[in-house]
Amino acid sequence: MRWAKYPRLSFRGFVIASVLLCTAQVGFGQKRDKGDGGYRPAPSANVEGDVQALPMDAPAGSQVVVIAIDRTVELGLAAFVRRAIETNPDAVAIVIEVNTLGGRVDAAIQIRDALLEAKPRTVAFIHPRAISAGALISLACDNIIMTEGATIGAATPIQAAPGGKAEAVGEKMVSYMRAEMRATAEANGRRGDIAEAMVDADVVIKRIVAAGKLLTLDTDQAIKMGMADAKAADLDAVMQILTLDSPEITTAELNWGEEIARLLTEPTVSGLLLSVGMLGLMVAFYTRSVGGFTLVGFIALALFFGGHAVVHLVGWEEALLFLTGLVLVIVEIFFVPGLGVPGVLGLVFVIAALVLALIGIPLDVSFETGVLADAMTRVLLSLLGAFVLALVFMRLLTKTAMGRSLVLADAETGFLSAPSASDLVGQTGEALTDLRPAGKVVVDGDRHEATSEREFIARGSRVRVIGRDGPALVVRPEGEE
Repeated sequence: MRWAKYPRLSFRGFVIASVLLCTAQVGFGQKRDKGDGGYRPAPSANVEGDVQALPMDAPAGSQVVVIAIDRTVELGLAAFVRRAIETNPDAVAIVIEVNTLGGRVDAAIQIRDALLEAKPRTVAFIHPRAISAGALISLACDNIIMTEGATIGAATPIQAAPGGKAEAVGEKMVSYMRAEMRATAEANGRRGDIAEAMVDADVVIKRIVAAGKLLTLDTDQAIKMGMADAKAADLDAVMQILTLDSPEITTAELNWGEEIARLLTEPTVSGLLLSVGMLGLMVAFYTRSVGGFTLVGFIALALFFGGHAVVHLVGWEEALLFLTGLVLVIVEIFFVPGLGVPGVLGLVFVIAALVLALIGIPLDVSFETGVLADAMTRVLLSLLGAFVLALVFMRLLTKTAMGRSLVLADAETGFLSAPSASDLVGQTGEALTDLRPAGKVVVDGDRHEATSEREFIARGSRVRVIGRDGPALVVRPEGEE
């Protein structure tokens, strides 16, 4: 099971996750009552034959929602499953068709939570495999039905090692996932120790799994051990096992919003959005203004946060941190000369918000397993990509008429964000901001970057241009020699 990204981490989420871990062994041990009595049957090991009835007291033509979980389990899929469950509260059953080799742990846990909270009966129909993240999702369902030759298990988290090879994660992450698997199994009356053995090869269960072996069960073994309830060849057979008469089957489909969210959270696309967003911030700092490039950058960052909000990785805490950072950046651009404290804090807040939007497990676990480092690396690589794009754009823009109108080329100083000062020496103007010593002045109706020659100049003071320092004017108070 890949652990690269997890459910949204926030300051509130850290506390919630910690409480869940502490209560996992005692808080989920009892079967939830969904109002139709104890519908889980006696352990299948005591029943002869492949088909065991899981009777439901439902009228003919009752609605059954079918949700397919195939290919890789990822965040867009998690948002889709939660929406499909929440928008069909009157269905008598939710059937999850499981055929996956796994995926992201954060996505699997989100699906697990949605299934445990669902009001209708939930049924996992495994055909032919529920490996890794698929095992956790299946165990979260009230009933598990498997096809002949299906498999469930092998849920240990892995990480990418140098050279592209996969390797097991550290003990803390294994312990975290053991607790999740055990709590999920016991929530539906299944054996927690068997669920743990699917995660940790050190778990030993007499006559079931030896030390050093990760547990994977086939259909017959799962039924014999009570981890699955019945065997069915197809979806029609599942309906017969549930004793549903002529059910109205609704197949859940992705909507356009979920499709867009899946696109925006795809690693390549989200990385590109980060780079464009960072480029916009860099252009804003360089030009000391908010222009087209900056607006495009802000839109890119908004799309990044919006996509991650849909898949529940961004909450109000991350959004507030990000907006605070943007406000500080704007304050730096328009009200504080030079790269001052607001600008630095703004960039730190923006970067922190971006990092938090990419992780979703407790900070200590994310730090030990490398999730935090991975998120920071992605953001820093986006910064590097933005820097490279800025260099390329600046060079290309100076070769076009539009670019020369935005970025002025100067033989001596390279690319300047302000007009040349050669024709302004001797002219007078007004300090637009305090000069400490850097700031902004207005000369002949145009705004310029400026530096005081030797002293503080208050905002509103009259100044005279005496020279230049790179792109900035050098000024002194009017009347002084």
